[in-house]
Amino acid sequence: MLGFSVYLSKSIKEQEEKITRYNTYGFEMIFSSLHIPEENANVYRERLYKLGALAKKLKMNLTIDVAADSLNVLQLSLHEVYRLKELGISALRLDDGFSEQTTAQLSKQIPIVLNASTLTSSMLQTMKDKGMNVEQVTACHNFYPRPETGLSRRAFRECNHVLRSAGLSIAAFFPGDKEKRGPIYQGLPTLEDHRTLTPFASLLDLDHESVDDLILGDPDMSNCSLKQIAAWKNGIFLLHARRQVDDLPLLRAIAAPQSNRPDEARDCIRSQESRTLHLVETPVLPNHHFTPRALGSITIDNKLYGRYQGEIQITRRDLPADPKVNVVGKIIDEDLPVLPFIRGGAKFQIEWLA
Repeated sequence: MLGFSVYLSKSIKEQEEKITRYNTYGFEMIFSSLHIPEENANVYRERLYKLGALAKKLKMNLTIDVAADSLNVLQLSLHEVYRLKELGISALRLDDGFSEQTTAQLSKQIPIVLNASTLTSSMLQTMKDKGMNVEQVTACHNFYPRPETGLSRRAFRECNHVLRSAGLSIAAFFPGDKEKRGPIYQGLPTLEDHRTLTPFASLLDLDHESVDDLILGDPDMSNCSLKQIAAWKNGIFLLHARRQVDDLPLLRAIAAPQSNRPDEARDCIRSQESRTLHLVETPVLPNHHFTPRALGSITIDNKLYGRYQGEIQITRRDLPADPKVNVVGKIIDEDLPVLPFIRGGAKFQIEWLA
């Protein structure tokens, strides 16, 4: 499931257009936090209720991150938490201050999301022993605002192994590339590896790690990234590139939806359609663009390559210049981390940037 974050520091009216837009692009889940400054309790409570009403209207799941004192802000006792579902709140992610006994009790009233980053096997067993309703429990990792503090890959995998062994689904956060959340404004990833990556590349990596729910931690991301994620949800890897030739018919042909050959090559993504559908008119003449093929180069084989003439490729590694291969463009640096995820048979499309 795709999710994004909505923070109550802004009114829901200010954020309604964004929420609706993400919903239109296929996002099904909203994450928010109820860690509220005491002086703003009434304002935040009212905003949460409005967010819940909007989530119900859009038929979206709404998960709220809560600390033990958050229920006081909502003016609810532990025995009344079930009432939150009437307000459009689908689940509670329990942060600090909840005992194993309380967690087990809450799981009988409303779906509960445990803190995946700090959960242990013994804690899980204790909750089960106290009657936790496992069918209503999932797990979600933290995000880490401060650079250098995000999870290591090893810790992430070890933790996820524990969670999967217990039968729990897993959620994690990827950073934005537009409006970032303060006070540090350095992104909100779960994995430190993702802090400098694009939202799309980070999301793909989490999906590769078999994370079930992929959540944007920051308040927003660029339309460019949003379009990439929406295209991926529809089965296409959208890549951005800059042209190195001025042949517009050729560039239009290369921008057609294509797929990587099922017999996946080590060194390049090979367009299956480029030769079978004759996307590019032949003959393809050799030209001065047989330059070294850096990682992410978009190439077309010219007539010197015989039966391979017209094959479109994207290089997965640095390759030497070849007079039989014309270089026509290059994937932008930000999208290079996407290339390893385009496996055999996967569909892709190149979008040329101005």
